[in-house]
Amino acid sequence: MFKEKINNLTGVYDKGSTIKREILAGCVSFFTIVYIIVVNSTILGDAGIPIEAAVWATILTSMVGCLIMGIWGNLPFILVPGMGVNAMFTYTFVHSMGLTWQEALAVVFLSGIFFVIIAFTKLSKILATSIPASLKDAISVGLGLFLALIGLEKSQIIVKGEHSLIQLGDIGSLEVIAFLLTFVIAIILFLRNVPANFLITILMGTFIAWIFGLVDTSEMGSFGITAGDYGQVFAAMSFERIASLTFWVAIFSLTMVLVFEHIGLLSGQVSQINQPEKYSTGFRVSSVSTIFSSIFGSSPTVSTVEGAAGIAAGGRTGITSIVTGILFLLSIFFIPFVKIIPGSAIAPILIIIGGLMLQNVKNINLQDLSEAIPAFLIIIMIPFSYSIADGIAFGFIAYPLAKLVVGKSNQVSIPLYIVAGLFLINFILHGV
Repeated sequence: MFKEKINNLTGVYDKGSTIKREILAGCVSFFTIVYIIVVNSTILGDAGIPIEAAVWATILTSMVGCLIMGIWGNLPFILVPGMGVNAMFTYTFVHSMGLTWQEALAVVFLSGIFFVIIAFTKLSKILATSIPASLKDAISVGLGLFLALIGLEKSQIIVKGEHSLIQLGDIGSLEVIAFLLTFVIAIILFLRNVPANFLITILMGTFIAWIFGLVDTSEMGSFGITAGDYGQVFAAMSFERIASLTFWVAIFSLTMVLVFEHIGLLSGQVSQINQPEKYSTGFRVSSVSTIFSSIFGSSPTVSTVEGAAGIAAGGRTGITSIVTGILFLLSIFFIPFVKIIPGSAIAPILIIIGGLMLQNVKNINLQDLSEAIPAFLIIIMIPFSYSIADGIAFGFIAYPLAKLVVGKSNQVSIPLYIVAGLFLINFILHGV
């Protein structure tokens, strides 16, 4: 009787799975992605959010994202703060554009509103077909290089140069040695496809740093569940600069990145579980989850590629993501340990994930220079300008110009002309 009720709610048996298999898949998904608690919290901390509050925000955002994907969407996908968009939140909106982290949360909130509007209307199909695949792939590659650069900086193997923008750090320093040892371990575990390899990397990297005297265990405080400064982060969005152009450029850029990233991710994932009809549902759930992200105090959630591990383990329904969400809630007990994890333990993961994102470069038609040059501009300008928004802008402006030059203006959609024009106006206004 119980199995029949579960099947009626989720279709678990009709989809060729079992409850046991779904629970196992949920556990696999969690241990594959649990590293995000540490990495995302560290990046949010760089924006000025207190680290303990950032951990709470990451956990609660991930828990709610997974639960609504499971309960509403009945899909085995996991929604957690995404790599790339968290870098955009901290290093573009806060560091480069000068927003406070409270204002950046407001950007996430309004981007979520626009994402919802797009997801629940025909705009999603219009945008999906109007933006060239080469530009979408270039954004992914550029984000990968950006994450790798951040990882290299956190490892201190790359530092600010005396006679150049950057230079090689002190290879003999304990911080760099700790990173190099951790990086070797990370590569071995990753190439061997060891389960929970990123989590193991963080634990071993922290242990190595502790041996070298680089970890201050006194920062752990007393073991227990305390909210700390989280009350100052929950629903802390600030709309004071809503009338400024910078604020709206941030909203526009983040909305575009979220829409394009989810179009690519969800298309592949629904195909992987052979449920293409569920694409729209997953897209809508993801848009709503973005709004929750801002309320809980985090950068936006995305349906991560790590969710493929749970799908490979047999996950076919929302039971998988519900189990993952529950495990995220239980991870609150380990908050004291997260506070002592050093940059040398996190940097290898950022670099590896960045490397994985480079694979999309093979999808770009490099033989057609009218496609290759705009894509190249996005790829190099995202890390070199230290701004995802500006990097995207260069490519989107260059694309219609390149097509006009070679007489292929008919390949440029009206929405793309509008987007490019908005980016160009922003550059002009910033220069006057």
